Amino acid sequence: MPWTKNDYPDSYKNLDADVRSKAIEIANALLREGYEDGRAISIGLSQARESIEGNAEDRPHFEVRKREDDWAFSKKNASSIIYKEETKSALLDKAKPYTTEHDGVLTIYHEDGTKEQTLYE
Repeated sequence: MPWTKNDYPDSYKNLDADVRSKAIEIANALLREGYEDGRAISIGLSQARESIEGNAEDRPHFEVRKREDDWAFSKKNASSIIYKEETKSALLDKAKPYTTEHDGVLTIYHEDGTKEQTLYE
């Protein structure tokens, strides 16, 4: 189903208006080419961010990692912590908006230290 500036995928909700418009444009073009909705949404978002915001390597990178007794959110390779919480879920509630506000990339790790996922690439 084609999307509009008022009716778009939930994953586009917190995007800057310019990025969202470009993502909708790209995703709709992919739908016309026969791509499935989920794939069109993902590709549209990725290409729109690169087009509007530049390459992900140029943006700040943040991490959510388990520490001894809590979870920590920090800028990659930084010694200071931005937020810490007892649970990963509570920390992600703060980390995701912060990363979005700073036009960053967020890497989330499992408790054992292995990479779980990367958001906002």
